[in-house]
Amino acid sequence: MTELAENTSSEGAGDLKAWIAPDRTALCVIDIQVDFAAPDGLLAGFGVDMSAVPAAIAKTESLIAAARKAGVPVIFIGLSTSPETDSPSWGEWMRRRHGDPEAESNVCRAGSPGAAFYGPQPQPGDRVVLKPKYSAFYGTDFADVLCDAGVDTLVVCGLTTECCVDCTVRDAFHRDYHVFIADDACAAYGADVHEAALQSLELNCAILKKTADIQGAWEN
Repeated sequence: MTELAENTSSEGAGDLKAWIAPDRTALCVIDIQVDFAAPDGLLAGFGVDMSAVPAAIAKTESLIAAARKAGVPVIFIGLSTSPETDSPSWGEWMRRRHGDPEAESNVCRAGSPGAAFYGPQPQPGDRVVLKPKYSAFYGTDFADVLCDAGVDTLVVCGLTTECCVDCTVRDAFHRDYHVFIADDACAAYGADVHEAALQSLELNCAILKKTADIQGAWEN
C-alpha cells in the first residue's frame, strides 16, 4: 500500500478518476443479507422500516456491474454470528435498553437462510469476508484480503449506514485507507439516521459520492 499512497501527493484536487482508479481501489459491499434486507428477513419481521433498502440495493448492483467491467475487485462482506461469537457486552447493552437479546442475537446466524446474501451475489473471483461483529476488520482476514489486492482505496456501500458501514469506514480510515462512500448505495432504517451517519462520516473520515459519479470515474 505504501507505493500507492506515495503517489497520492501528485494527484490534482478533485480528480475522482485518479483517486478511485481501478488499480488502487476495491468495492466493498457490506451486509446486504436476507435478515437485513429482505421482506421476510429477521428485521422486517420485527417491524423495522425497510423502505429505503431496495433503492440502495439497486444502486449497489449498478456499482458492482461497473466495478467488474473496470476490473475493480469486489469484496462481499457479511455478518455471520454464532453462540460462540455472541458478545456478552452487546447482550447486556440490549437488556439495559429494554431490547430482546435472545431474539436479536439470531440475526445472520451462520448457515441460516437469513445469513445469505440478498440481491447481488458474489461471482467467481470476488472475495467474501464474514465477520462476527460490526466492522469488517474485526475478527476477519479483511486486512489481508486488501493487502493481497494491492489497494489503498475503498469504495463502500451497503447496510446499514450508521452501523456496519460506519464501523468499517472508520476502521479503514484508522488504517490509512482512502475511503469513499457511495451515499445513495447505502441505507439505514430511517432517513434521519442515514443522513446523520453520513454527515458524521463526511466530517471525519470519508468522502461522499453518488453512484453515478463513481461509475463515471470507472468508465474508460
